[in-house]
Amino acid sequence: MMHRIERTFAGRRLVIETGRMAKQAAGSALIQFGDTMVLAAVTVSDKRSTLPFFPLTVEYKEKTYAAGKIPGGFIKREGRPRDEEILSCRIIDRSIRPLFPEGFQNEVQVFIYVISADQENDADVLGLLATSFALSASRIPWAGPIASVRVGRVEDKWVLNPTFQALEFSDMDLVVAGTADSIMMVEGGALEISEEDVVEGLGIAQRGIKELIAMQEELLAKVTVEKMAWSKSETPADVLKTVTKAAKARIEAAINQKEKHTRIEAVEAVKSAVKEEMATVLAPEQLPFVGSVLGDLEYTSLRDQVLETGLRVDGRKPTEVRPISIDTGLLPRAHGSALFTRGQTQALVAATLGTGNDVQRQDSIDTAKETTKAFMLHYNFPPFSTGEVRPMRGTSRREIGHGNLAERAIQGVLPEFADFPYTIRIVSDVLESNGSSSMASVCGGSLSCFDAGIPLKGAVAGVAMGLIKEGKKYAILTDILGTEDHLGDMDFKVAGTKDGITSIQMDIKIQGLDLKIMTEALAQAKEGRLHILGEMSKVLDAPRAELSPWAPRIVTIHINPEKIGDLIGPKGKTIRGIQEETGAELTVDDAGLVTIAAVGGEAMERARQMVAAITAEPEVGLTYEGTVKSVTAFGAFIEIMPGTEALLHVSEMRHTRVEKPEDVVKKGERVTVKLVERDERGRLRLSMKALLPKPGAGEPGAAVAPTVAPEGDAYATTEGAPVAEAPVEGADEGRSERPRRDGGRGGRGGSGGRGPRK
Repeated sequence: MMHRIERTFAGRRLVIETGRMAKQAAGSALIQFGDTMVLAAVTVSDKRSTLPFFPLTVEYKEKTYAAGKIPGGFIKREGRPRDEEILSCRIIDRSIRPLFPEGFQNEVQVFIYVISADQENDADVLGLLATSFALSASRIPWAGPIASVRVGRVEDKWVLNPTFQALEFSDMDLVVAGTADSIMMVEGGALEISEEDVVEGLGIAQRGIKELIAMQEELLAKVTVEKMAWSKSETPADVLKTVTKAAKARIEAAINQKEKHTRIEAVEAVKSAVKEEMATVLAPEQLPFVGSVLGDLEYTSLRDQVLETGLRVDGRKPTEVRPISIDTGLLPRAHGSALFTRGQTQALVAATLGTGNDVQRQDSIDTAKETTKAFMLHYNFPPFSTGEVRPMRGTSRREIGHGNLAERAIQGVLPEFADFPYTIRIVSDVLESNGSSSMASVCGGSLSCFDAGIPLKGAVAGVAMGLIKEGKKYAILTDILGTEDHLGDMDFKVAGTKDGITSIQMDIKIQGLDLKIMTEALAQAKEGRLHILGEMSKVLDAPRAELSPWAPRIVTIHINPEKIGDLIGPKGKTIRGIQEETGAELTVDDAGLVTIAAVGGEAMERARQMVAAITAEPEVGLTYEGTVKSVTAFGAFIEIMPGTEALLHVSEMRHTRVEKPEDVVKKGERVTVKLVERDERGRLRLSMKALLPKPGAGEPGAAVAPTVAPEGDAYATTEGAPVAEAPVEGADEGRSERPRRDGGRGGRGGSGGRGPRK
């Protein structure tokens, strides 16, 4: 049976529906917000998995038909998820995972399809809403419902679920998920906002979340589904007592090793020894429980130590950051590089400057047209960084998520593209990992940009915060280790400048946090971030004054958009010719902004001159050297610029009457003319006589009184008109006698007569 609820949320119509689509799934839901629609379907296996972790799979797919599009490229069907789909998938996975009961091991699959996209409302928060209702209305045990909202701030006003258009004017973009009284997940970026503003935004989000949960609960009251039966594997009390007595003290001693691999080896040695001992003490059917008891002892030992003594396993206090070392400029041919090491976490980060041809082109159902991206940060996490051997299967979802987090952190302080027209790519290769390699990538990325001479608005650093919470007792940890992340309750990453936060991400393993703990965590994170920024400033406190000698130099020219076709030429022939001749790279956008990039200054200047020659606008009053394209009865058409012809009327050829234009100019000749007029229709009029001496100044044909040449004079008179004794070498009748720039070779203009090719 179909059930449906409709309300107004954030000023738009929101519909939750179940029972019409995907009825054979364990649970399904259809969400519509505006004209964006999302379908979620969940299924569960009846068999308990033997895997050592909860097997949850989340798939988020954007159907291109949702926006009336056909996939580009040769394969006309949806393929590998785009980065944006993976990021949306991770938001949903991280939000719902903590709410499955501990010990539940049946495999669960969640599918989210975006089936309609209005290109105004983002589907990611709707995907979590649909998933929440589908799980709540299914037989799968789950402690929901939950909901998520996006929070923006436009002109100091908070906006729930802002449209794509509104987000362009927002200084914050936060996705928040949670229950009615606690927060489960935070993901987003901002333009150097304060910790207080983040907390206020989280409060705004909670109000919207409560409203969405109330809608779900109202509809769930009409849906009757019996939850599946399952049982948690319980450890026998005698096994628990025996193993605890044998192992607890030894594990407590083993975990307190400062070095990661020493600690792991010590703990594993204790576990192996205890298992061997238990094989002689316990019955065979009791031995499978030993491993889980040892794991629980490691978990409780670390947590109890922090809560009771305030000391962590590597000897640090809760607010203490590990030692930091930094090297910059260590890669001679990279445009900018940094090696950032914090404890046993190390990232080698390189920044590369490119041109407009290097932008990433993106096709999405969220926009009508293809978009471009001029800043990228790519994060790589090879297995050797943790000393492991594991299969290499391409870029993982984790790598995409961590790279996006670091990218947002730096993106908020990049210079405007108009002021620094480079495509920027940062690559972070994690060489060692023991906690928070994404934040090391932020620090290294900022330093590599400084090393490359990129004028960031400020240095950016990041720190990962952890949490140990038992009942009302808790401890917030700064700069967490991998062990503290694995055995703790929270991974809260905060990145920003000295002036504010630029990127934030929070995952928790418990069922929600209140704003009080988050406020404390943000304040403690700020202290850690400022400490790290101080260490970074000791090495490089500002962008280098000069770009790397291996980086391209870029100059921009604004041309008349109507001249874009002239610059590009038929099938790109003209612009390719400039690039081939000069070695520079040229790009031009629809507004007429031409970007010229070249490693050498001479190549860039030559390309600039060639572009200027092709796209220059004729200016009244200037003199041009042009080619006669055609001769008519009333004059001649002269090409004064590539693709620009103007009329030289017969009346403008001489001060005296000219009967036949071809007596003065011939097709293909190079002549010097002056542009004297542009009429209201844009037509150009040229003149030759404006460049000739006026009558009485010695011009041929001038009417003067007859004279008798003095003895020895070089002139004789014929009907009162002085005539030159001999023509000037290289000059034809009626042509200017000034030397030509092309040296008489008949080129198209410019030095040597080569000029721009068309």
